[in-house]
Amino acid sequence: MRVLLFGATGMIGSRVAAEARARGHEVTGVTRGGAGETVTGDASDARAVAALAAGHDAVVLAVAPPRDGSAAAAPLLAVGLGVLDGLRKAGVRRLLVVGGAGSLEVAPGERLVDTPSFPAVYKNESLAQAELLDLLRAQADDLDWTYLSPAAEIAPGERTGSYRRGGDQLLTGPDGTSTISAEDYAVALVDELENNTAIRRRITVAR
Repeated sequence: MRVLLFGATGMIGSRVAAEARARGHEVTGVTRGGAGETVTGDASDARAVAALAAGHDAVVLAVAPPRDGSAAAAPLLAVGLGVLDGLRKAGVRRLLVVGGAGSLEVAPGERLVDTPSFPAVYKNESLAQAELLDLLRAQADDLDWTYLSPAAEIAPGERTGSYRRGGDQLLTGPDGTSTISAEDYAVALVDELENNTAIRRRITVAR
């Protein structure tokens, strides 16, 4: 499978690239600066996305919103719109989005990002990711998208190859924690890329 990956050098994107390549997939990594083995591309530019996506079987969007304290939603939504329009122009239907955990429900109608204990430093980013999910749900019915939320805590760690999978509710363990390694998140994403079991919906994974 030929996969175009935006955000290929980030914590999650780099692990998705490694996992996909280890399974024999051909990955074209894209970054804004074209660092290392990646090509240069702006995910908010629909024409650039279309040119890069042409000939690929799927696109993975692993671009994080700004984390410098500035408004996060507008830049991330611009990326989302650019990718959606670019895929349509290129005739590529499959899209996997590295999402956030903040929009997951901890109780009926209550999102993780709205709980009093949610870290303020991550709130803008989480709200932006929630708006990206809303965009997909409202405007991408013609594409085969999957939005993959991690557990509440994701960090580099061990690749065990196992994980639990859920829908819109936060997954927690017996001790109440919600964690996954970036390596196992990548396993789950590539599994979904290969199996196509969650089309036009959000899923979440945790240890």
